[in-house]
Amino acid sequence: MDTTQFHRGRLIDHIQLVVSDYPACRRFYEAIMDVLGIPILFGENFLDADDFVVSAGSPTTGRCHVAFQAKDQATVDAFYAAGLKAGGRDNGPPGLRDYHPNYYAAFLIDPAGNNIEAVNHGPARRSAESVVIEAL
Repeated sequence: MDTTQFHRGRLIDHIQLVVSDYPACRRFYEAIMDVLGIPILFGENFLDADDFVVSAGSPTTGRCHVAFQAKDQATVDAFYAAGLKAGGRDNGPPGLRDYHPNYYAAFLIDPAGNNIEAVNHGPARRSAESVVIEAL
């Protein structure tokens, strides 16, 4: 496997977390998405951030791990600080990890108990900023 090339955005259509304390989760996700530069659409009991959805409901989803891409290490640091301030709990401060060279990440537990990560893979060139899907 070539570890110098990463493909993202080709496997998952969307991820949805169903939570019992939506207001607490909304505060947390608003804070971290703002730092990550990801716009959010809001509904009555849900938020939609690109391919990531958080909604109020029952039964709730189980404990999940979700990793968001960060444009640089400073954004990972800001994600961690904003998430802590907005009700997240520490699950690993910003720093290099041994998953592969340049893997810089931070981990937080969101108000629903999910392990939420921001990661930057180091200097890289993207083949595209995003995938655009147009319904036919």
